[in-house]
Amino acid sequence: MAFRNFDNSGLSRRALMRGGAYAAAGTALAGLPLGRAIAAHDVSEAWTNVAALVEQYVGGNKVPNLLVTLGSGQEDHAHTVGGGKLGFGSGTEVDQDSLYRIYSMTKPITGMAIMMLIDEGKIGLDQPLGEIIPSFAAPRVLVDPAGSLDNTVAAERPITIRQLLTHTSGIGYIVNAEGPLLKAYADNGIVGGRVSRLPIPGLPEVTPAPNLEVWTERLASLPLIAQPGAKWHYSASIDLLGRVVEVASGMEFEAFLKERFFTPLGMDSTFFTLPKDQIGRMTDNYGILNGLPLPIDPAKNSIYLDTPTIASGGGGLISSARDYDRFMRMLLGRGKFDGKRVMGELAVRVGTSNILPKAASTEGSWVAGQGFGAGGRSVGSTFGWGGAAGTLASVDFDLNMRVGLYTQYMPTESYPIRADFLKAIMKDTAAMKGA
Repeated sequence: MAFRNFDNSGLSRRALMRGGAYAAAGTALAGLPLGRAIAAHDVSEAWTNVAALVEQYVGGNKVPNLLVTLGSGQEDHAHTVGGGKLGFGSGTEVDQDSLYRIYSMTKPITGMAIMMLIDEGKIGLDQPLGEIIPSFAAPRVLVDPAGSLDNTVAAERPITIRQLLTHTSGIGYIVNAEGPLLKAYADNGIVGGRVSRLPIPGLPEVTPAPNLEVWTERLASLPLIAQPGAKWHYSASIDLLGRVVEVASGMEFEAFLKERFFTPLGMDSTFFTLPKDQIGRMTDNYGILNGLPLPIDPAKNSIYLDTPTIASGGGGLISSARDYDRFMRMLLGRGKFDGKRVMGELAVRVGTSNILPKAASTEGSWVAGQGFGAGGRSVGSTFGWGGAAGTLASVDFDLNMRVGLYTQYMPTESYPIRADFLKAIMKDTAAMKGA
């Protein structure tokens, strides 16, 4: 069955974790015990500017919900600011157990799965991909990224796992490919996250590849848009790493995530497919057209009710704020959660640090002048990433903090929510520090 697929999660990435802004906010947070001011989980009274941001967007009917989570260290819950309804016209309030399409926030989870396998010696960080998936042993590179697929040169070096983790492999994405390559991606069902059953102007109707193995082989048959290791290009490489997990572990990708992450972390609300009995917790997703939110994926008829042919490690998960906060708490614990080790400390330290290839250029990209780790941006002591429908999450190891923002609208550049969020945090933390 054909359906609409897209992942524009990088379009407003400049607003996510800007080094200076986030650091300034974090400096003030360093001396603030989150649980001290208000014992209840809702801390809106302490975060007046963040609460005003929620009122601006939710009260102004720009989005039906906006939920911010703030967690400290290994505290077993996050505090919240904001809320709203599951959708316009819904009578159900959102909370930390509401379900959101987290799209590219799936990437850090996939990245940490790879770091786990590296830590266990099953693959290497700088191991050539062709040693794991032979069809990638001799990639070709387009002379003109927008030109003929027949006009290629041999890759100057092999694609490595490090490059796949950091979007420097030369692989493209359906959101940044051009011309014949874009058409080839669509024709071969090489897509990002799922969006809607409805036709969406500007998006091609695509029938995804039948499974991750076939998807991988089709991707391998197409040329790269840049030489491996040369430049940062947002890419399908994290989806490809889902197949690497399968080959290296001998398990299906989704089964691996459940066994190694979701079960030990108690992430029982994180899925690739929305269970029918959980529809009542699912948010609606909206497309913003001329400033008006229009439903593109209502929960009751969500495309996520269908089992995907491909478990997308780059953008396929549904999750709750509570679940994702548990994943971030594990990262803050350097691999430990509730006193039990989920993954190795070194794997977390390396995966959340800047592991960009030394020769790779980030000039002109969403991460220009910044670092990148295993599926997420690495800036100073922070690590995290955002999703195509307005979500974001990050951890700060120096401040021992975890932060999340949850809402549902597309495309992300329709509203400056992320930039506004950072400004609001800065104002609130400055006020708290002064007080």
